[in-house]
Amino acid sequence: MNKWTVSKIKNLKGKEKITCLTAADWLMARLIDECGIHLILVGDSLAMTVLGYENTLPVTIEQMLHHTEAVTRGTKNALVVADMPFLSYQTSEKDAIANAGLFIKKAGAGAVKIEGGAFRAPVVKALTQNGIPVLGHIGLTPQNINALGGYKIYGKTTKEIKNLIKDAQMLEKAGAFAIVLECMPPFAAKKITSTIKIPTIGIGAGPYCDGQILVSYDLLGLTVSNIKPKFVKNYASLAQEMKKAFLQYKKEVETGKYPSPEHWY
Repeated sequence: MNKWTVSKIKNLKGKEKITCLTAADWLMARLIDECGIHLILVGDSLAMTVLGYENTLPVTIEQMLHHTEAVTRGTKNALVVADMPFLSYQTSEKDAIANAGLFIKKAGAGAVKIEGGAFRAPVVKALTQNGIPVLGHIGLTPQNINALGGYKIYGKTTKEIKNLIKDAQMLEKAGAFAIVLECMPPFAAKKITSTIKIPTIGIGAGPYCDGQILVSYDLLGLTVSNIKPKFVKNYASLAQEMKKAFLQYKKEVETGKYPSPEHWY
């Protein structure tokens, strides 16, 4: 059983900042979990960071289940939330329940995440009423990138903020235990956070959310793309360090320096 449950995460609102990171494999999950992070998201961003796709849309439910199983094996204390991939919940409430159930029953996740605001509330309600906790996601919703025509910031106008608040309220009413707020000005996220009783988790939404989440590959400086969102902070530059290690290995093999006697049997 995970030490951090949805009810414990909800109870952190107004008391303690919630820390969240993504993971896609056993090792990353284990390291994150050992550092006391509250929530680990098996994000569909692994489509890009692990599988090499241009966006999140191609990743399948089978692939997400595979990676969720690996993450849950490496996690003892954090709440593991599985991102439901594109078209795994949009087709019908019946499909949403069946597919979400796989992440809970087969992969061992403690909750699922789905994108969308007020129009997605019936699906959230159907899931939560059937014992499947849901993390909501509003603002920029990457699974809608084709319909949106690209990535954009939400909540810059009074009308947009009102719509976002309505989205958050409807998701809360439907039973979501928390909501991710992506790519919006701090004043918009602050209004949403103060309006609802469940936690908000920001990604590119400023400092006033109840918690924050980053893609671990971005945090570690492991992404190879030249595109860096403004909200990303690199806490390390592991890609450069890894390349240095690989190049040194290559050189030592080519020159005969490795393996040396201490590495022989």
